Amino acid sequence: MSMIYIGIDPGLSGAVGVIQEDSLIGPHGDIDQYSVFDTPTLTVAGEKNKRMHNTVAMADLLHPFATDPKNVLVILESVHAMPKQGVSSSFSFGRGLGIWEGIIAALGLPLEMPSPQRWKKEMLADQGKDKDASRYKAIQLFPMLASQLSRVKDDGRAEAILMAEFGKRLRK
Repeated sequence: MSMIYIGIDPGLSGAVGVIQEDSLIGPHGDIDQYSVFDTPTLTVAGEKNKRMHNTVAMADLLHPFATDPKNVLVILESVHAMPKQGVSSSFSFGRGLGIWEGIIAALGLPLEMPSPQRWKKEMLADQGKDKDASRYKAIQLFPMLASQLSRVKDDGRAEAILMAEFGKRLRK
């Protein structure tokens, strides 16, 4: 069976990147399949409109991969509060991490939780570690996803697919 690697950037503006190894057989050998999805969110009206994680849609996104968990590896970025980050944004970031961690555990999917420094050291070794560097590297490695990584706000998608690739390299 082929492996599936899932990278998750847990923020509200994060994403899920999926590499399905050897999913298609082409004339030149095995071809991997790549996908990126924005983190499902909802806008909740109140005093202020507020974006929230859409937990049901998040679970639905990962559910198809739970049919054969021994052939799946999820890489969830182990994030933490950063200096000068606001209290509510730190709480939201941690909330997203906890939601993803709970969904992954409930589905019985194998999980690795590298720090941003760990996976970026491997995946961005030849360049800076900022969000544009992630987009640039992801486009280099996955040119078929270039149109889905072209905007500045697509950094979550880029980081998610790079984490999936990090998981693939971890397994090799």
